[in-house]
Amino acid sequence: MSHQRSKSENPWQGLSGPNLAYVLELYDQYSVDPESVDSSFKEKFDAWGPPSEGSESNQRTAQSFDGMDLEKLAAALKLAENIRTYGHLAANLYPVGEFPKDNHHIDPKEFNLSIEDLKAIPPSFIWKEAPSSVKDGYQAIQMLQEVYTKNIAYEFSHVHETEERQWLNTMVETSKHYPNFSAEDKKNLLTRLSEVEGFEKFLHKTFVGQKRFSIEGVDMLVPMLDEAAKEGCRDGAEHALIGMAHRGRLNVLAHVLGKPYELIFSEFHHSPNKELIPSEGSRGINFGWTGDVKYHLGASRLVETDQSHKIKISLANNPSHLEYVDPVVEGYTRAAQETRDSKGYPVQDTSKAFAILIHGDAAFPGEGIVAETLNLSRLRGYQTGGTLHIIANNLVGFTTDSGDSRSTKYASDLAKGFEIPIIHVNADDPEACIAAVHLAYEYRKKFQKDVLIDLIGYRRFGHNEMDDPSATQPKLYKQVNSHPTVRDVYAKQLINEGVLTGKEVKGIEEEVLTKHQTEYEKVQGRKEKFKLEDTRLPDPLSKALPDIDTTISVTDLQELTENMLKFPETFNVYPKIKRILERRRKAFQGEKIDWGMAESLAFASILKDGTPIRITGQDSERGTFAQRHLVLNDSENGKKFSPLHAMDEINVSFAIHNSPLSESSVVGFEYGYNVFAPETLVIWEAQYGDFANVAQVLFDQFLSAGRAKWGQKSGMVMLLPHGYEGQGPEHSSARLERFLQLGAENNWTVANVSTAAQYFHLLRRQAKLLSMDEVRPLVVMTPKSLLRDTKVASLPEAFESDHFMPLLQQPGLGKEKEKVKKILLCSGKIAIDLEKALEQDQVARTEMHIVRVEQIYPFPEEEMTALLNEYPNVEDLIWVQEEPKNMGSWLYIEPKLRAVAPQAHVSYIGRQERSSTAGGEPDIYKKEQEQIIQTSLALDIQSREGGREHV
Repeated sequence: MSHQRSKSENPWQGLSGPNLAYVLELYDQYSVDPESVDSSFKEKFDAWGPPSEGSESNQRTAQSFDGMDLEKLAAALKLAENIRTYGHLAANLYPVGEFPKDNHHIDPKEFNLSIEDLKAIPPSFIWKEAPSSVKDGYQAIQMLQEVYTKNIAYEFSHVHETEERQWLNTMVETSKHYPNFSAEDKKNLLTRLSEVEGFEKFLHKTFVGQKRFSIEGVDMLVPMLDEAAKEGCRDGAEHALIGMAHRGRLNVLAHVLGKPYELIFSEFHHSPNKELIPSEGSRGINFGWTGDVKYHLGASRLVETDQSHKIKISLANNPSHLEYVDPVVEGYTRAAQETRDSKGYPVQDTSKAFAILIHGDAAFPGEGIVAETLNLSRLRGYQTGGTLHIIANNLVGFTTDSGDSRSTKYASDLAKGFEIPIIHVNADDPEACIAAVHLAYEYRKKFQKDVLIDLIGYRRFGHNEMDDPSATQPKLYKQVNSHPTVRDVYAKQLINEGVLTGKEVKGIEEEVLTKHQTEYEKVQGRKEKFKLEDTRLPDPLSKALPDIDTTISVTDLQELTENMLKFPETFNVYPKIKRILERRRKAFQGEKIDWGMAESLAFASILKDGTPIRITGQDSERGTFAQRHLVLNDSENGKKFSPLHAMDEINVSFAIHNSPLSESSVVGFEYGYNVFAPETLVIWEAQYGDFANVAQVLFDQFLSAGRAKWGQKSGMVMLLPHGYEGQGPEHSSARLERFLQLGAENNWTVANVSTAAQYFHLLRRQAKLLSMDEVRPLVVMTPKSLLRDTKVASLPEAFESDHFMPLLQQPGLGKEKEKVKKILLCSGKIAIDLEKALEQDQVARTEMHIVRVEQIYPFPEEEMTALLNEYPNVEDLIWVQEEPKNMGSWLYIEPKLRAVAPQAHVSYIGRQERSSTAGGEPDIYKKEQEQIIQTSLALDIQSREGGREHV
């Protein structure tokens, strides 16, 4: 009920200076949303009304309201807010190290408040959720200080959503995030810590000098992961998906993932001598084949935490590129959450799976992939309903102090820019660590957003147990060396609480040691010496892909086209786009099918066959070059519609999303999605192929090597616009040479196709490969200027009768096979340029032939041999390319051509070697391109001495 007041009664006059400004700011917030301010202030503002224009707010006379000094009340409320905002600066967060606390933000004296001033204020005015035991404002402030400055502290003020921030503060201030630890719970927690510590001690003693990247100093990471999995299992989650670097990984594998001690000990036992293999390279546990080191490997485990439900916990494989696993795990999670068995976008249920990402304190602010991944967290095409982030904070990055590795106070500060709540916790307080996980999980569950725990501990030994950290951090390691382990700290606490006796604690330790010793003796029992010849090489992919029928009748093509041109009656297609799309009907009236139409037909037919599709990229809905238009925008109201979501004959999902301006995170996400949903054709499209090099780590470590290192199959497709049109170094080259350099063991397919029908068959082949063991990623150099070129377009009959051909012969040439002495080999756009030049020249060339290498890797050796056998008198094989000589296909393909045609002279025509991928002057580009074409088509055969020169 509102209080009435006369003109002479103006409570606003009792406020001045900062206090007035603070209360006015609260009133502005109250004006927008009355429920957003503390209830004590809401009641006052209801009664006071707005500040009157004539109020003398600069008066220093402190009036009272309900017997309270308003200025003191405002100061007390500001103090309480400061405790919530800055309490973390005064908290006990660091087990070791020199980190002075900052108390001045939460000191009542800084607000001119005495004990008597605070006692005069009812506790409910300061703290809405104050326990009944709190009798006055002074006790309320004391208790708030205790809540916010213990071994666990919070940063929520950057969370702008009022509901979220208030919920977080309420959870903390009512201690709802602290589970009720029974004596049995505490004993189990100590046992777990004993297992964690005992495992590391056993490895340290048994395998002296071998790398293990121990968890010691942040031992609580394992029980925290246990707790997160239990929470998820109770809520019916089917998957908990974990990504982490190598710090503590073996311990997580052993205890969270259940990898047998015997197997881990065996991996140490079989490691080659470190003097022979000094690096942490891929031959650590499987000398003689590819594989990976033991602390990069992943695992999965099905866990039953109660009688009703099981959850599968998975730890992703990860290279030493630390945070690059983050988006991969997010992709796993999205795939696990979605069902793809109905048309339209996949149906997502974020309760089915959740991600846990464990970061390093140096890597979290240092690696840009972290920010890219955090940016995915609320995007329509990438969000996973919130991720639990944990920084395993060692205080040191390898040998670098935090002051030299970040510009922020905390390792976690990057998360503030994404409004992610941050929970700091001292790694030496096991119960506080469990409380942190509970709060983080409940926040994710309620608000479907990311949350971060900064687990602040230390690193017991050097970076890899062979380093001496005292050489670089002498003061810190004097403390670490004398600091008790968290297991010892907690054991002492439980003894003092009477939960366990010293004898019982010792018994737990001995039981753990016996278990480790027993498992190690099993390994010792197999004492035969490890021999190189005992290793088993992984089965390579079959060299040739199986024959796959990718044809489709012209009648079916026409039907698919008509169905893709049906729009809802109420949907207003942009007139220009409508004309472009409807023109596609003419392809069946004597015209041809262009690249964009061929792609749409491929997608529609793949979906009709029952294979879901997911395609993303920076402009993939429309297509960077306005060639796709698979998502249409209503010209009146902006609503979206995709024809592939409305076709009756399709019963699987089609997801298409414009991506953020990021390559690394998106490529990682799509790779993860594909690995977890292998039945789905997952496609990533670069805006320009040149930009793909930003994701080079993902290509190097995951896409090209994932099968060899981890047995991880992928059929992901990369569409990389490529071709020289005089647009400069960043809009020309998709760096074809890099993908060819990474090609080995039939690990992927690299293609540079030159017709729409070839592209159609290539996509359909890839979709059919998904269910086969021969599945592998596909890298396609896609066109830009050629997208609408009639030379690239194909007749409908090519879709009905042909299949993908690794080699294409130029029509009209090579008819008199015995006369052919010179064969030009090329791929992609240069082939079209050559074809156009031939038409303009109209000179008979009986001695010349042109062959397009459409599939560059794996090199089509059998097809090339068969083709050359048809031309017995060939003297010159000439590779023609647009790219500089040190780039493109030349360096890869030269030795392969020499091998298949030892009798012929192999040479090169193209640009000279350069440091930049392309020039930026269109006129110069044109002249160079003309010279390449003219030189290639010249009838005379130049001197073979020293090889043919570049132009």
